[in-house]
Amino acid sequence: MTDSVTYQLEGDVAFIQFDDSKANVITPDVVGSLCEAFDRAEQESSCVVWTGRPGRFCAGFDLGVLSARGPVALDMLKSGAELASRLYSFPIPVVIGCSGHALGMGAIYLLAADVRVAVQGEFKIGLPEVAMGMTMPGFGIELSQARLARTHLSRAVCGAEIFDPEGAAEAGFVDILVPTEQFQERLLATALGLTALNRVAYHETKLALRADSMARLRTSLDDFEL
Repeated sequence: MTDSVTYQLEGDVAFIQFDDSKANVITPDVVGSLCEAFDRAEQESSCVVWTGRPGRFCAGFDLGVLSARGPVALDMLKSGAELASRLYSFPIPVVIGCSGHALGMGAIYLLAADVRVAVQGEFKIGLPEVAMGMTMPGFGIELSQARLARTHLSRAVCGAEIFDPEGAAEAGFVDILVPTEQFQERLLATALGLTALNRVAYHETKLALRADSMARLRTSLDDFEL
């Protein structure tokens, strides 16, 4: 793993933290480390909790890599999108602790998780791709259609509207909002509650509930081009 991704197992709960000491951007190395961490979590735990650091969850893909285009950028995009797809069908519950800003791919990872706990504060959550002159890729559209409220879907995806945590909860990016001082306690309580569920029943029900959207998501990844 890179130094920016750490893994810790506490009982039946795996904790993955992403902290690059900057904006928390997704690079090729970070994607690889996150995939490795989720590999371990799948084998060792009954629930996985992914967090950023105070004030930052994830600012999306490294724009420097994207602007260079080429095979490195394509591999980063595809592997990052594959990770989102994997989380959406992950065999154990995936909880994201959104400790701050979550933009672009960071917001898409929120859409892929099962439960999203966010802190209250002056934070930005949303999909700025269109405002940046980028067409939203198919995998982002599929996850947005599956998880965002219909009243906010066009605003969030086509309009590139950025929300504060309260607005993000209304839109469907976030499930639970808590004050900063209650964040870690609520994350742990949420994870422990999910570990009490039968793993096989949870996964089979999740797959059945999301079967149509997972099929469309898979097709969008198969057809993906930079």
